[in-house]
Amino acid sequence: MKVKTYKILFLGLLLMLGTGLFGQENLKAYLEIAADNNPGLKAKFNNYMAAMEKVPQVGTLPNPNIAFGYFVQPVETRVGPQEWRFNLAQSFPWFGLLTAKEDVATEMANAKYELFENTKSNLFFEIKTAYYNYYFIEKAIEITEQNIEILEVFKRLSLVKIEAGNASTVDELRVELELNDLKNQLALFADTKYALQVKFNNLLNRDDLDQIVVPDVLWQEELPQDKLDLLNEIYSSNHQIKSIEHKLNAFLNQEEVAKKEGLPKFNIGLNYTVVGENPSSTASDNGNDAFLFPSVGISIPLYRKKYKALIKEAQYFQEVEEYKMEDKKNALSTVYENTHKDFSDGDRRIALNAKQSEIAKKVLDILITSYSTNAKDFEEVLRIERQLLKYELAYQKALTDKNAAVAFIHYLIGK
Repeated sequence: MKVKTYKILFLGLLLMLGTGLFGQENLKAYLEIAADNNPGLKAKFNNYMAAMEKVPQVGTLPNPNIAFGYFVQPVETRVGPQEWRFNLAQSFPWFGLLTAKEDVATEMANAKYELFENTKSNLFFEIKTAYYNYYFIEKAIEITEQNIEILEVFKRLSLVKIEAGNASTVDELRVELELNDLKNQLALFADTKYALQVKFNNLLNRDDLDQIVVPDVLWQEELPQDKLDLLNEIYSSNHQIKSIEHKLNAFLNQEEVAKKEGLPKFNIGLNYTVVGENPSSTASDNGNDAFLFPSVGISIPLYRKKYKALIKEAQYFQEVEEYKMEDKKNALSTVYENTHKDFSDGDRRIALNAKQSEIAKKVLDILITSYSTNAKDFEEVLRIERQLLKYELAYQKALTDKNAAVAFIHYLIGK
């Protein structure tokens, strides 16, 4: 007998585990669909890709200057008249300036990439939460329908008692009141289910009426690390903090750019002059064009006020990002503590409501048996039935709240 009991328990455990794994795989598949389809996520990624295109723009030499001159009145020289002139010049910034500008653009692009990753993590959190809420509504509908069935049985029992003269018509009316309330609640749950279905499918960017598959029993998520380690991981892995770090690096490089902007620039060029022949000249180079290469120049930035202001501007922006970093860590610490509290509270409520539901079921069975024999404890039956409904719904809500808390902590970590 014991062996048979153990087999039943073992099979039940496997069924629960299998259902949980099946549900987790479904959720994972939904996350992959959202990563591919969500338009808001695509917009963030394209924003990053556009920022990356800034890198080759700032890392390129300035355009060369080309000048052409025509002598309306040719200038006579020993070897002939100068007819027109061609000039080409290229400017070169101080060593390392272009690389520093590329570093600024790269860090700014990386900051936008972290915002894209943060958007994806937040999207995954929203999908998980919507999935858990959809599961809760389905269970709420199922539990409410079961309680309606219990009250219908109890209503028929009261009618039998009334016909036998052992109960008052008031008993039937009270059951009818309870049934009306539950049916109204059931209708609200049905409306809520549709709204959640639309929300979930919109997050995946698919048809509003596409089916959502949830498990019969929701698995319980657990935190991967202890409390202090999780907070440290949030500080090191959160995408918003990483974005601030990249911006800080960008402004450090911007300071270097400002310093190099204040250093000399070099110009290298060539001049080519077309010379006509001088009929009266016997020189061997008569009519030969004049070519000058290279011509070298230097641009000295004498007005230092501008460059000092650029350096100071970059330093102020560095302080801004440092203050943002400190403020963000404080905010994340507060949010994490509240979320960890919600996780612990969900864990406690799961255990409490499971226990309370079992007790309420036993009490309700006893009271219904008592009422069927002597028509006593009618009001107590209705009260316990309401409590049972409350505990069963609270148990399912605690499951979803606990899992939602874990999902939010994963978002804070950047998963």
